[in-house]
Amino acid sequence: MMAPLPAGGLRSPLSRIMGSDRVLDRMIDRVSYASDASIYRMVPQAVVLPKSIDEIRSLFGFCREHRLPLTFRAAGTSLSGQAVTEGILADISRHWRALQIQGGGKAIRVQPGVIGAHANRALHPYGSKIGPDPASLAACMMGGILSNNSSGKCCGVSQNAYHTLESLTFVLPSGTVINTEDGVANELFCAREPALAQGILAIRREIENSPLCQRVRSKYRTKNTTGYSLNAFVDFERPVDIFEHLLIGAEGTLAFIAEAVLRTIPDLPVKYTGLLFFKDLYTAADSIAPFLGVGVKALEIMDRAALRSVENQPGAPEVIKKLPAAAAGLLVEFQGADPAEGATFVRKAEEATAHLEPILPPSFTASPAAQASLWNMRAGMFPSIGAMRKRGTAVIIEDIAVPVERLADAATRLQDLFRKHGYDDAILFGHAKDGNLHYVITQSFNDARSVQAYARFMDDVVRLVVGEFDGALKAEHGTGRNMAPFVEMEWGEQAYSIMQRLKRLADPENILNPGVILNPDPQAHVSHLKDLPSVDEIVDRCVECGYCESKCPSRDLTLTPRQRIIVVREIERLKKNRRDPQLLELRRDFSYSVVDTCAVDGMCATVCPVGIDTGQLIKQFRKVHHSRWGQRVAQVLAEQFWMVEHVARFFLWAGGAIESTFGAKAMLALSRVLRACGGTQIPLWLPDVPRPAGRIPGRRVDKPEAVYFLSCISRVLRESREDSALFPGKTFAQVTDRAGVPVLIPRDLPGTCCGVVFSSKGFDAALRISVNRTVERFWTWSQSGRLPVIVDNTPCSLALRECRPHLNPENRPKFDSLRIVDSLTFVHDDLLPRLRVTQRVRSAAIHPVCSAMRLGLSSTLERIVGACSERVCLPENAGCCGFAGDRGFLVPELTSSATCAEANELRDGQHDAYCSSSRTCELGLTRATGRPYCSYLDLLERVTREVNGQPVANIRPASETGGQALS
Repeated sequence: MMAPLPAGGLRSPLSRIMGSDRVLDRMIDRVSYASDASIYRMVPQAVVLPKSIDEIRSLFGFCREHRLPLTFRAAGTSLSGQAVTEGILADISRHWRALQIQGGGKAIRVQPGVIGAHANRALHPYGSKIGPDPASLAACMMGGILSNNSSGKCCGVSQNAYHTLESLTFVLPSGTVINTEDGVANELFCAREPALAQGILAIRREIENSPLCQRVRSKYRTKNTTGYSLNAFVDFERPVDIFEHLLIGAEGTLAFIAEAVLRTIPDLPVKYTGLLFFKDLYTAADSIAPFLGVGVKALEIMDRAALRSVENQPGAPEVIKKLPAAAAGLLVEFQGADPAEGATFVRKAEEATAHLEPILPPSFTASPAAQASLWNMRAGMFPSIGAMRKRGTAVIIEDIAVPVERLADAATRLQDLFRKHGYDDAILFGHAKDGNLHYVITQSFNDARSVQAYARFMDDVVRLVVGEFDGALKAEHGTGRNMAPFVEMEWGEQAYSIMQRLKRLADPENILNPGVILNPDPQAHVSHLKDLPSVDEIVDRCVECGYCESKCPSRDLTLTPRQRIIVVREIERLKKNRRDPQLLELRRDFSYSVVDTCAVDGMCATVCPVGIDTGQLIKQFRKVHHSRWGQRVAQVLAEQFWMVEHVARFFLWAGGAIESTFGAKAMLALSRVLRACGGTQIPLWLPDVPRPAGRIPGRRVDKPEAVYFLSCISRVLRESREDSALFPGKTFAQVTDRAGVPVLIPRDLPGTCCGVVFSSKGFDAALRISVNRTVERFWTWSQSGRLPVIVDNTPCSLALRECRPHLNPENRPKFDSLRIVDSLTFVHDDLLPRLRVTQRVRSAAIHPVCSAMRLGLSSTLERIVGACSERVCLPENAGCCGFAGDRGFLVPELTSSATCAEANELRDGQHDAYCSSSRTCELGLTRATGRPYCSYLDLLERVTREVNGQPVANIRPASETGGQALS
């Protein structure tokens, strides 16, 4: 159902509803939202970012008036096409992130934009968590968890969203708003929506008085998300209770869920985990009954192909590589709250395995590290296929459920279908205790023949699951577009007719996510398929799952890593017609949205299932836009980098002088003029720009134990401490002296750089010059690798750790012999044990920079600051600050957007110190929060300082010292 656009287009009327800055109708925005994690692709007519229920109601009214389809999207990690549309797409991930713990952790109130893992993180101090535990919990949001009735490895049926729901606030397409927490919610619902309420009661009576009632009860004893949640008609009596539970699993087709309250479940800390191997898949599936009898919490089954896909993964047991060709595995876990249960779990495991015949002796562990390795292996099965698939093919993961007692037969019959249809790379795994199987295949949709091959396979899957096993075509991923044509086949004519009536009652104009769950088109599952043109090695690996988005600093400003790749693919599709106006429009906005606002911080790779660092792709784009002359200029600057430092310090001095004389506004205006003349690579001058650092006197010591490398950013920008202005590295020198560790600071530091300034912009030749010179100097300073080289700036530590591919053959052996250590590690391991903390501060907030996260040093920073303070505050929303070396000067709005949530969190409290481990990140956080961020070394120096043998006075909060927490 599509209607003509309103006269004049959508921007003007939608802007009247929510403001023009929250209406995205540029081609690049529409294309970037055209895909979710599924195999479907639909370009919306506009994307909107509503903030309030009133705006949602107005949006409903507009869509009803113009018969425009409306789809709500949270994280877009949907695997079944629920979050794409050709109508209006409402992104609720940006402005619906509120959560509140209730009852001491017994319940949680969430808006739909809250990431599931964030909800659990907030509940962790209370020893509880939400019931649903999908594998995508670190990326998916509560809106999707509720709307798909998501589950996972442990929650089964009893602890999913449906069964842990306390209340909902929802908005109907008519504009009616109901909060089911309200004591008179049912009366309000019946009064404001009489036709819907009466229709619900009529359906309930029909189901109660027919054989369908027993079928409903039977089907929901196991996982089932096919169609609407008909069990609501059986489980509840009041219309409002029935309807709120119908919304769980309704995939945004009946109403908008604005808020939910869920009962929580205990987060069981005691675990006992084992991996068992059997001769084949049938035997493994047939061996689950004894475990079910002793109350196992998680029971995962994996065929040989699934095990093979992760056998080379770090932490995977070596024995997997030696398993027979037909072998299969069971991953078993007991969970409890009381440490005393550990012995009980050992006994239960022995009891369950006593009469089984695994091909190797059962192996169980209580080690958290070993357990994490096993679960990481299990989690790596889907991404492993994504990483290995052929270019141009999509990854399809589907899930079914069958009666547990028939799991063995269903699993082997699925393997037969893989062979029949030529899916040689297919893998099969799943939640065995629930009869829930996942299969992963790869498929091209780039031609009609491939599409038809997939359609034939799906027909056979449907006949197998429904016809032979009377199972559920969808167990936990939602119905979506791919199973909508088969809902009637699974449920039968009466149930399907009831679902159609329900949809008409709640959404008479059929504006909410039409075609999802119910679709009369028998070919709907093979329509709007996503073709994946071959573009680039990095791009082609992306499965568009969206796991990267929560880590991206530009996600609320322009695009996410997934969206950048989607746009690149769209340009490749349109290249066949070079004069296509859509192509021209995409290219017009490409530079700012895709390239300029990417922080290239690599955080996306830390959560990407296939390890994609989109920053590397952006560096390639920056590289191809450089002329030969530009590349040569960069090489000259790298060769004469000492001059760059001098010039940078001069401009900082000159800018400061102008600002002091004529005011900050005058200097900002001047920088804008220079930027207009010289291009976007000219930085903006902002009032918080530091003054230049002084010269480096160097520091000679007898018998040095280490070399201290001051990065170029530390040599150019003054430290936060005013008394360190004329001596970069003074703080570190004071701390090492106090610890009795002699450290050399070379005098010939100028001109030495880690190369990030060149690599982030795609100047590869200049990068090679820079890092080769640095390694040569490191070799000299360290006495041919005898002394460790301590790097002061964590981003530089990461860059130097990864520079080997850019070194020449002469310097690679030197690099391999060098010990390059981040200052965090050196301070924690070598200095802190030798220091005496004379007086700890009361509270300190920390910001682990993205490079520290990638190096695994976040906890190191936390421990150092913990030794200096009575309480350490790590903000829940701490992430990449987006300063990214120079982005904070070139694109300051990136830093502002990236730090917004963290800044809001910190404004509610006062701390005695605010610490990080990168000078530019400290600038970004100071700018965002208004709090004086400094190096963690400043805090360490202060709390270990003595005056006349006595500790210094208490450090007062920043609010009591005019904003300067440390002096």
